[in-house]
This record gives sequence, C-alpha cells and structure tokens, in this order.
Amino acid sequence: MRLGLNLGYWGADAARVVDVARHAESLGFHSVWTAEAYGSDSIVPLAWVGAQTSKIGLGTAIMQMPARSPAMTAMTAVTLDLLSGGRALLGLGLSGPQVAEGWHGQAYGKPLAKTREYVDIVRTIIRREAPLEHHGEHYDIPYTGPGATGLGKPLKLIVHPQRQIPIYLAAIGPKNVALAADIADGWLPVWFNPRRMDVYADAFEGRDLSTFDIAPTVSVVLGDDAATCRQMVKPMLALYIGGMGARGRNFYNDLACRYGYEAAAKEIQDLYLDGKKQEAAAAVPDEMVDEVALCGPKERIAELIEPWKNSPVTTMVVATVQTEALDLLAELVS
Repeated sequence: MRLGLNLGYWGADAARVVDVARHAESLGFHSVWTAEAYGSDSIVPLAWVGAQTSKIGLGTAIMQMPARSPAMTAMTAVTLDLLSGGRALLGLGLSGPQVAEGWHGQAYGKPLAKTREYVDIVRTIIRREAPLEHHGEHYDIPYTGPGATGLGKPLKLIVHPQRQIPIYLAAIGPKNVALAADIADGWLPVWFNPRRMDVYADAFEGRDLSTFDIAPTVSVVLGDDAATCRQMVKPMLALYIGGMGARGRNFYNDLACRYGYEAAAKEIQDLYLDGKKQEAAAAVPDEMVDEVALCGPKERIAELIEPWKNSPVTTMVVATVQTEALDLLAELVS
C-alpha cells in the first residue's frame, strides 16, 4: 500500500498547504489530490502545488463532470500533464443532484450511462487517433440537436498528449463501483471501511483488480486524546451523511446504512436538515469514525491502520495537514 495526500478544498493558507505537499513528496508519497464542491475548483490549486513540487503525482478528487464538457476535461488534464512532466491523475465524479442541478444547471441524468459516455469521450480525445465524433444519449458531438447551426465538425486535439492519463472514478453505490472497475484505472471511495469489503463484493465479483488502484481518502488526526481527535472528523461526516443530499436521495447516508449505521444515519440527517449541525456531529458514533478514519496517539493509529494494510487498498490518500502525521504514516506503511 502506497500513500497519497488529499489537500481537500483550497484554504486561505496557500503557503502552508504547499509546505505540506512538499513534505509528502520528500517522504516518497505517490500523489497529492485536490477537491471541489461549490467553492474553490480542483485544478488551479493542483497546478499551484504542481509548480512547486517536482515528482509527486497530481490528482483531482474529484473534477465534477457536470461542471465541464468532456472535451474541456480532456484539454485541462492534458495541459496539466504536459506542464507537470506526466504527473496528472484524472479523478472524475458526477457529484450529486443538488450540486449538478442547483449549482451547475445541468441535468443529473442517468449516472451509469452518463459516466460511461463521458469517460469514453475523454479517452478518445486523449488517444488522438481520429477527430472526435460521439452521438450518445447524453452527449452529441458534433452537436446536431435543436439550435444547431450545422457548422460543427469533428475536431482533433491540437496538442499531443505524452501518455494515456489514468482515470479514476468516485463511486459509492454498488453499480457505480462496478462501472469504475470496468472502465477506469482506479476508484476513489469516500468513507471507506476496510473491514466491510463485503459491501462491495457484488461490484467486484468476476473482475480483474490486479492493475486497479483502490485509493480511498482517509482522515488522519494525530493527538494525545482519541476523543478530541475524533471531534475533528465528526463535523465532516455529519455534513455528508446529513446534508449532502435530500431525504431519500443522499448517497453518503445510504453508505452509512450499508455499513450498519441505519439508526445513526437517520438521526444525523434529521438533525442536520433541521439546522442542528453541532448536534448532528455529536450523533456520529465513535465506532463509525474509527472504522473510516485514523484518530488518536501514535500507538492507536498504528493499531487502527492494520486493517487498511491487510485490505485491497493500494493507495491510502490521507487527509491531514499535520506533517508529523505524514511522518508517522510513512513509517507505518514502509
């Protein structure tokens, strides 16, 4: 198992984040990843970090597909890859209906079919074997629908990619995870539980995972008191389980239920949607935090990491800005 670093959404302290990324690179970390929701984007911070590092991989976790056409995504990924000397890792995801429709003004559509088309178009562009032409349920290129001028023609990427950039998919539901295993080079799971691989058994059945990178993001908080460290993780868990989606349409809430936390997931969501965010965070069980994150003193983290080391995870992408936590993980995973 190798290590990555997730910087998450861009914060105000740019110099601090770059220092952490450089430290991870000095420890031999495989990659550094950035995120986006409806604030900072993922690419500009990644380019900023990439310009101040030299060898660490540069990944998006994730670029939102509703925010960009497949062609724009391919252009951006190729540009980053060329400028960085072949370090780009393209993590993609549909986000959710609230963000896709409420922020980007795009129909959420059918996730499986839309993702399959999107990835196929991006790969076709990067392969650069022929001008792009794709006529599917979700994407029509050249566009021939209502309002078309009839002047569109198949085009080929002007710049020459130096390689086929690895594509990762963020997926939660069993069918989406299976799709990632079928068409992507890697999978970016959220709130991954290494003790509950049975949740994904059907998704992986019969599929060759020998070259498939399972790269979950894992929150890490190093400190003397485990309870205090957990409090740093619980608000984010509550945000996703309680607020990232509507009642009956929250993929993160569904995942918590599949892990066996149905009652807690319902309570967290009810409290969060009622505006009681602190109470929602307090309702996150300690056991849930310990199953998906690494919190506490060095000895405790050394114990908690064992199931991860014995799991199919190939890249543990740690979410932390503590350089001492990066040092510890490098020691434990070496």
